[in-house]
Amino acid sequence: MSENTTELPVVVIGAGPAGLAAAAHLVDRDITPLVLEAGPVAGAAVREWSHVRLFSRWGEVVDPAAEKLLAPTGWVKPAEDTYPSGGDWAALYLQPLADVLGEQVRYDARVTGVSRTGRDRIVDADREAQSFVVHYESADGREQRVFARAVIDASGTWSTPSPAGGSGLAALGEKAAVDRITYRVPDLKDPATRARYAGRRTAVIGSGASAFTALAYLADLAKADDGAGTHATWILRRGISGSTFGGGEADQLPARGALGLAAKAAVDGGYADAVTGFRTDTIERATDGRVILIGEDGRRLDPVDEVIVLTGFRPDLTFLDELRLGLDERLQAPVELAPLIDPNQHSCGTVYPHGVNELSHPEKDVYLVGMKSYGRAPTFLAMTGYEQVRSIAAHLAGDREAAERVELTLPETGVCGGAGLFDEPEAAEQSDGGCCAAPAVLTIGAPSTSGGC
Repeated sequence: MSENTTELPVVVIGAGPAGLAAAAHLVDRDITPLVLEAGPVAGAAVREWSHVRLFSRWGEVVDPAAEKLLAPTGWVKPAEDTYPSGGDWAALYLQPLADVLGEQVRYDARVTGVSRTGRDRIVDADREAQSFVVHYESADGREQRVFARAVIDASGTWSTPSPAGGSGLAALGEKAAVDRITYRVPDLKDPATRARYAGRRTAVIGSGASAFTALAYLADLAKADDGAGTHATWILRRGISGSTFGGGEADQLPARGALGLAAKAAVDGGYADAVTGFRTDTIERATDGRVILIGEDGRRLDPVDEVIVLTGFRPDLTFLDELRLGLDERLQAPVELAPLIDPNQHSCGTVYPHGVNELSHPEKDVYLVGMKSYGRAPTFLAMTGYEQVRSIAAHLAGDREAAERVELTLPETGVCGGAGLFDEPEAAEQSDGGCCAAPAVLTIGAPSTSGGC
């Protein structure tokens, strides 16, 4: 890489937890970052699940380099043993951090493409000596570009939820029924949203913490004065087993265990019916406007008014198409990382910390970090993302020893399922470890269905 190239900034895509932490670590290494955020504020995606409380405590979702950058401003870190909501995380930490970074963060800048300057993906000649060129669109539609010495993609997976279809594709008729479908855990404290589900039948598709949260929310609504007649149909692609509802009272994370127990109580109490072994193939309109789910085996379920699809998230790789990425064919995660995060073998409590070596690609100096680095894997820790970007910043600064050194010890928290019920923080306060913070729909957020904390 030429001297002129090394003087360019490192472009960071996304002003969420991992992206802003990356910027803080770069600043700490005297490397200039330029953060491109598609939304109008820092943590725009996190704010979309602002009503959900994280499983992780404040002490586990504040990056050390970011805290160092914030300290001179008089910023006061919230009590370490308390649990923030997504809204708290964005307002009390992410936005102040972005404010400190100032002009190094550009809002309303949606990245549309990344490549090597003057080189498409098939050209080898002198490739690594070229800078990166990053195209982005402003809120007014103007196309712009910047040049970079390296690119760190921390754009997450929140914008690309998985569909209802059991094949991984949208079910037939799913797009046409979009007015009856949401891919997020609804905020039933919002009056308009509450009215949408009150007294109606709702199908909840998914088996992770996000689905648990939705079932618990709907059961609470059914018990309320304004929710008479509210009922859920819980659709699982597999059967119900002893592990379906998590660890319950034996869970190492009481808040997570309470979430599974709340979902079980919704079923046991008659507020939700479980339909097992059902893989959605088609979504049809009934004559009254409601929708009918049809399975691959031909089963037709009774009509429902609304559908909540919580089947996970996946990375948007379209704007990276001119780069040479090395991704696992199943998880769409970096090939060296994928075996470590395979959900069939690991939970976020059993994935050891990793950094630049596991996150590198055939295209030098391009890194996917944070939730996006996990591809379609459903569990992720904020602390893991912070360790990733610390290692990458050290590598870009030429500090190989620091880049390959592990500076994080993860708590033994078992399977990380997402966020806790917002109105039950007392359960979370009994927890012994910090797990994947995520939202109510990110995995509900982040872990189980993704989005990461």
